[in-house]
Amino acid sequence: MSVTKEITRLEKSNVRLDVTVPKEDVSSQYRDLLKDYAKNVQMPGFRKGKVPQDVLERKFGEALKDEARGKIIEKAIGEIFDDESLSKDEKPLPYSQFKMEDDPKLEFGQDLRFSIVYDVMPKVSVGQWKGLEVEVPDAAVSEEDIARELEEVRERNAFVLDREEGAGARSGDVVTINHCELGDNGEVIPNSNRDDFAFTLGKGQSAYMFDDDIIGMKKGETREFTAGTKKMRVTLTSLKEKKLPDLDDELAQDVDEKFQTLDDLKKSIRERLEKNLEQRLKDLKINKILEKIMENTPVTLPESMIQTELDGRLRNLARQYGVDTDKIMQMLAQTGDGLDDIQGKWRPSAEKALHSRLIVETLMGEQRIEAGDDDVEKELEDFAADSGEPIEEVKKRYGEGNALEYVKESIRERKFFDLLIAGNTVKTGSKTNYLDFMENFR
Repeated sequence: MSVTKEITRLEKSNVRLDVTVPKEDVSSQYRDLLKDYAKNVQMPGFRKGKVPQDVLERKFGEALKDEARGKIIEKAIGEIFDDESLSKDEKPLPYSQFKMEDDPKLEFGQDLRFSIVYDVMPKVSVGQWKGLEVEVPDAAVSEEDIARELEEVRERNAFVLDREEGAGARSGDVVTINHCELGDNGEVIPNSNRDDFAFTLGKGQSAYMFDDDIIGMKKGETREFTAGTKKMRVTLTSLKEKKLPDLDDELAQDVDEKFQTLDDLKKSIRERLEKNLEQRLKDLKINKILEKIMENTPVTLPESMIQTELDGRLRNLARQYGVDTDKIMQMLAQTGDGLDDIQGKWRPSAEKALHSRLIVETLMGEQRIEAGDDDVEKELEDFAADSGEPIEEVKKRYGEGNALEYVKESIRERKFFDLLIAGNTVKTGSKTNYLDFMENFR
């Protein structure tokens, strides 16, 4: 079809596409549809493929025109968006929904005109991104951090033994419970039951935060109490205690055969924490620089882009818990929030993440940052070295699907972030310990 188009930019990264389909193409497309119906339709009194076209038009006239209009519009839009000369910022986002601005009518002897509105990739004109100054804390790994990690090692290697008969639950015990919510009438609320929930008292591992209410309970005992705003019934089915191993060379050898002494284990812990700290400090530098850039680079995000990001976060949360999105919504509803409330809370961080991402992608393109074959080869070799897997197996695994594209994108980002840090000034701020830094600067 010989369609003509006009694209007008609107606010909020929307565009309006005005399309004109010549009357000759309208008639041709309608006749083709009519011929197709005449070949395939079956009507009483006529053999298949022998129904006269004028009979079809009398019987299905308006329905045929509506179907023809839909096919013509669909074909016209497809041709426009398949045109390689159409610029990237004029093409719709993959998740954008078209909105028809009017109700176009198909009239023979007239051009078909229609308009659709859709979301496009926002235009990003990056402001100053070099010569900025940011500050990050002066964080370091201390002996206290090593000691805390060693205690966690002891916890993970603890023996779990049954408590004596008639003992009351205490903080630090490992308990298994069955619990449910009760309504105002004392009846169990449907679908609120959970059996065989095991956790350590005093660690805050339950969403209901009812640890203190379980303290003192004996195995087999049932209690009813109010936790927050929920009335609960809890039965203690198992009560165990942890016996921590001694902090010695034997423990180090139990953790991993590569450790001969406790000092070997401590050295490994320090190296791991320092590596984590180095990466977190780098992430913080990048985030702070990007925040500065965002201040002088306004971006208007289309609603479909924001909603897709929010939907993705919901799916990711469901995957983390190993459930589907319906189940995660039920779990979140226990807090009293609906989907709109939850996504409303997520929205500011989602918008910030998208804003930052658009700046990064724009600058990577402007700076022509690429991942070459040598870069990819070294990345895969590093993967193999870290995992102990043969390089051939690593190459085979990353050669499947889009995995290699993700590797290339990761390399491009790393190159850009190194360039970003090098082009700006990072000052060292006040001292802080490792734990506070890792918890407070995410």
